[in-house]
Amino acid sequence: MENYMIDDLSVPKSFLEMVEEDKVAGGNADLSRAAQIKIDRDTYLEAQAKGVSLSELLEMEEYDPSPAESPLDAFERQLAYHGIKVSGKNAITVEQFFQGAAALMPEFIMREIRRGMELRPEYNRLIATSSQIRASRYTPLYINTSATDSGLSLRPIGEGVEIPQINITEQLNTITVPDYGVALKASYKTLRHRSTAQFKVVLWYIGFRLQADKVALVADVIQNGDGNDNAAAVINTDGSGTLDYDDFVKFWVEFAPFEMNTLICHKDMIRTILNLSEFKDPLAGFKFQSSGKLVNPLGASLVRCDEVADDLIIGMDRRFAVEEVISQPLMVEFDKIIEQKFEEAVISESVGYAKIIKEASLILDSVYS
Repeated sequence: MENYMIDDLSVPKSFLEMVEEDKVAGGNADLSRAAQIKIDRDTYLEAQAKGVSLSELLEMEEYDPSPAESPLDAFERQLAYHGIKVSGKNAITVEQFFQGAAALMPEFIMREIRRGMELRPEYNRLIATSSQIRASRYTPLYINTSATDSGLSLRPIGEGVEIPQINITEQLNTITVPDYGVALKASYKTLRHRSTAQFKVVLWYIGFRLQADKVALVADVIQNGDGNDNAAAVINTDGSGTLDYDDFVKFWVEFAPFEMNTLICHKDMIRTILNLSEFKDPLAGFKFQSSGKLVNPLGASLVRCDEVADDLIIGMDRRFAVEEVISQPLMVEFDKIIEQKFEEAVISESVGYAKIIKEASLILDSVYS
């Protein structure tokens, strides 16, 4: 523990003294309103009733909205006021966090899990739009984009001529928005002396894994549809068991008028793609070796998903293909964490996926009978 001098005697800093230092570490942030807010179980219940996170609730006018120039957001000001330092070499322990402000721990966990989700940015590159609903079922929109639908054709109109129409309706079947969850199980004894900086990494990993699982859910709805007879059309390579550059060109051409800008593949298929001679030029190799970023076959970014069959390539125009539907945002059992100090707390989210335009995604099959 870091030491300091009082009356020429070297004594260890107490937790409360480190708290006072961390309040100063809040910099120029105004903590006056933060000091007037008491966060407890009822605060979380209020946030839940309003369909927002605790961080979002604290930013509301009746609480502690952040000025434009504030270096900290409302939740960070709560941490600063209570002297909770969660990063750097002087990060406090989990036990000290509970001693200082136990009620802030659930939101801290939530925020760090979300930061872990951000470590898988490829998920967001698969989603055209995100909708939040207050039910467990959702009816997607439907646009008929078939070639026989003349309403989508731009043509001149004259006096008395019917104006072309693009009809937007609802799908016949609703989709279910399922609940997903993972239990965070750890005894307080295991965590109490761990630093919060160390604990954050575990939370990042949880978010990282959750986001990877969502990539598999997106791939599944593209391949099998959302229950409205809208599974992606399948195109075969020129020969079963083979994949060459011409197959890619044929696949790319079939996307018109859409753009093939994203490919979701099993790791073995990615190896096959990267070993095609057309994708092994020195510039592509240099980019991969210097940055670890995969080459973009015909301009499409590669997303690994080992739940996809190793003989398939899922292609999509991410701008039009999939809609994310959320009925319950990511949440954690806050009362268990506050009152029981972990043991076991469930982290859950209710999320589903709907196809927006069926033709904006296709599948290339390299092994078929």
